[in-house]
Amino acid sequence: MTIPGRRPLNVIGFLSCAGMMGFALYAEHILLLMPCPLCVFQRVAVISLGLIFLVAALHNPPAWGRNVYAALVFTAAGAGVGVAGWHVWIQNLPADKVPSCGPGLNYMLDAFPLADALKMVFTGSGECADIAWQFLGLSMPAWVVISLCVIGTCGIWNNWRET
Repeated sequence: MTIPGRRPLNVIGFLSCAGMMGFALYAEHILLLMPCPLCVFQRVAVISLGLIFLVAALHNPPAWGRNVYAALVFTAAGAGVGVAGWHVWIQNLPADKVPSCGPGLNYMLDAFPLADALKMVFTGSGECADIAWQFLGLSMPAWVVISLCVIGTCGIWNNWRET
């Protein structure tokens, strides 16, 4: 069996991220599941990862460039896994440890300096602890962790490999 070239696999990585975003938008607009602040940051990571895959596919760089794309994939996927992992942790806190609901992300970004707003987001809030959707017993952030681990690992391997 022949392994496809680097370019087609980067396109598949891009399409995987586009599919994740497509489902996120379906969940928001059709299922009416509004994203919490941590969900928004997970979306930013998925979009960033997808754009890295797209640029890598279009660019098809020489050896040193492949390493740059592998590092960028690692960074974007790692950031997404970190945010989604934190979200899963907040969802699994005992009820008495869940932080109270806070203001929306738009308000936080408008009313507070960026560093303070980010601190408030990552401290978590009550709406981030709600589990409104599950598949096979796992919440959406848990599926984001799994998906980004798989897509990120494949993307790093794809861009580091020699042929």
